[in-house]
Amino acid sequence: MPAPRLSVVVTRRLPETVETRMKELFNVELRDPDTRMTRDELAAAMRRADVLVPCVTDQIDAGLLAAAGDKLKLIANYGAGIDHIDVASARQRGILVSNTPGVVTDDTADMTLALILSVTRKIPEGLAEMQAGKWQGWAPMAHLGGRIGGRRLGILGMGRIGQAVARRAAAFGMQIHYHNRKRLRPEIEEALDATYWESLDQMVSRMDIISINCPHTPSTFHLMNARRLKLMKPSAVIVNTSRGEVIDENALTRGLRAGEIAGAGLDVFEHGHEVNPRLRELPNVVLLPHMGSATVEGRAEMGEKVIINIKTFSDGHRPPDQVVPGML
Repeated sequence: MPAPRLSVVVTRRLPETVETRMKELFNVELRDPDTRMTRDELAAAMRRADVLVPCVTDQIDAGLLAAAGDKLKLIANYGAGIDHIDVASARQRGILVSNTPGVVTDDTADMTLALILSVTRKIPEGLAEMQAGKWQGWAPMAHLGGRIGGRRLGILGMGRIGQAVARRAAAFGMQIHYHNRKRLRPEIEEALDATYWESLDQMVSRMDIISINCPHTPSTFHLMNARRLKLMKPSAVIVNTSRGEVIDENALTRGLRAGEIAGAGLDVFEHGHEVNPRLRELPNVVLLPHMGSATVEGRAEMGEKVIINIKTFSDGHRPPDQVVPGML
């Protein structure tokens, strides 16, 4: 007699192909309408599910986990980042956590380069002028940006995405520099033609462009704080496609307003979708609504990873993408 199918609760709507496959394999409760769950809704979902499939907007802290009861056995996160989940508390309660690493590497790296180009070449200014019908024709001194070839790019966090950014930036003729918790192996460093900086302060002060590609952990919170932001050259720009909490957003806003930083391209923000209104008003800033992984292909592959993690768990094995506190 086959084992009973797992009860799976999904907190947001996913691509149709992913939802269809889930319905074939599990007893799935889909989110309709596609709105963010309240804390009470999330708590109730955790009590009635064997498996919860949350995403980055669902804050799963120790309090929610303590109230989850005994039914929940796996949190199969839809996404690679897991800083919104208290993994240590989950482990103490015997709840496994998995994620979807690797599938959004290229998409996020592409968006990083798009932001670099948008900020340095002033693309939004030109777009706004065209959409407003104010373009009066070509002029030699209009919309002058900067060439990115030959510029120094400092990558903060040289994991999968950081390395993908490095490869793309090198194709544009940029000089690759990086700071990482651990130095890369010599053969990887050589292949990327990347220069390692043990001191983040020294790297930041010498770069033309800073790219944030590290995860949000207690040790990276406000890693780019007010003091480090002041080390940046007035002509430098900063882009972030990782996690907003890595940058002190208020300090960044002050630096941009004061002309101490030339520009910024942000796909993520310190307080989720609540963006500092002063930041939105600045002409030297490009803001995107967390679009780094937003490709049809990427979203589908994320769903496939979630399904594999759940199916492997239901078959009595360790999910291939299980997250443990020691990895954080």
